Amino acid sequence: MLIGLNGATTMGARLEVDVQVAGQAGYDLLEIWSAKLDVFLKTKTVGELGKILAQAKVRPYSINSIEQITFQDAAGYEAIVKRCHCLCRIAQALGCPYVVVVPSDKPKDVSRREIFAESVRVLRELSAVALGYDAGLALEFIGQPDRTVSNLAECWRIVEQVDRPNVGLVIDTFHFYAGDSTLASIRRIDPRKLFILHINDAEDRPKSELTDAHRLFPGQGVIPLRPIIRALRKVGYDRMASIELFRPEYWQWEPLRVAEMAKARTQEILGLQ
Repeated sequence: MLIGLNGATTMGARLEVDVQVAGQAGYDLLEIWSAKLDVFLKTKTVGELGKILAQAKVRPYSINSIEQITFQDAAGYEAIVKRCHCLCRIAQALGCPYVVVVPSDKPKDVSRREIFAESVRVLRELSAVALGYDAGLALEFIGQPDRTVSNLAECWRIVEQVDRPNVGLVIDTFHFYAGDSTLASIRRIDPRKLFILHINDAEDRPKSELTDAHRLFPGQGVIPLRPIIRALRKVGYDRMASIELFRPEYWQWEPLRVAEMAKARTQEILGLQ
């Protein structure tokens, strides 16, 4: 299984530093944080980024992310489509296969049926945009009750209905745990449609209190990571795992220290040491 570093794990570092430390720590892949990409491209080019990645011997795997893709007004949706064109064009130039897309907060009084229909509609339309750049879209469910898509079963049902070859899903172990996804729901997915696995852990708190800031290095919290990994391997998934941590404490560390510890903890959980 290939190991990736997500730019959220080293949020205080510039994109070029993410590439550098990923290479130094021996990562195979990098998930590019889109806000860092925007800053990078103010003074440099996509071609220069490609050279930096090649020199570090790190492959770009995804761009994270286009947020709040559903239940937008006309202007908001136009901005989403424009952003999709932009990030997919960059992904194509970098040889980066995926762009992550994230469902919206739940509007008041919206039904599950309406959420399903809106999610399918938007993903089909954005998939056509992405296809023009030979890019894939990875839908990431967010395990919080105020989000429209909060668990794996719901996310897989949407992806299955969209039925586009370039649309798949993300499993983030934090959101899997916080949103009460089940191991049984893993058994129902097509592993070919699982484009990205985010691995992380969480503090021992009531799930209703958990926020991204409570994420921990894999193996240091209460998420049943090994059973999740076993279930994924049982259905045939063994592609990649990327460490995505939003813990402000870690952002204060030297980026290389964070990257090295994250990789070591992940390899231990995956049985790669």
